[in-house]
Amino acid sequence: MATLTYVYADSTAVLGPLALDATPGCYDLCATHTSSMSAPIGWEVIRLTDPDAGLPEPDEDDLLALANAVREIGFADGPVAPVAAGPDPSSVVELARRGHLRVIADAGSAH
Repeated sequence: MATLTYVYADSTAVLGPLALDATPGCYDLCATHTSSMSAPIGWEVIRLTDPDAGLPEPDEDDLLALANAVREIGFADGPVAPVAAGPDPSSVVELARRGHLRVIADAGSAH
């Protein structure tokens, strides 16, 4: 599986790893369509992934890093603070909207 993105200005189609977020103009393709995808005449296709490669196997360093991270959390003295993923949704105000796009600001600076 891969995500297809067109770069119209460069007459290029890019096949890359699956996108984590839905993005307008990007299309997720199954393995069959990824391997047989072609572009219009005069366009270039850039394949950033090998559709037949599958996922790489974790190496020893990856496994040790995971084990160490689990140990650190297990030996913590108290509750582990969550990692902040972004601003608190209650502190954000939507100022305007056009289609799927939004203009947002901090609630304190919006006035």
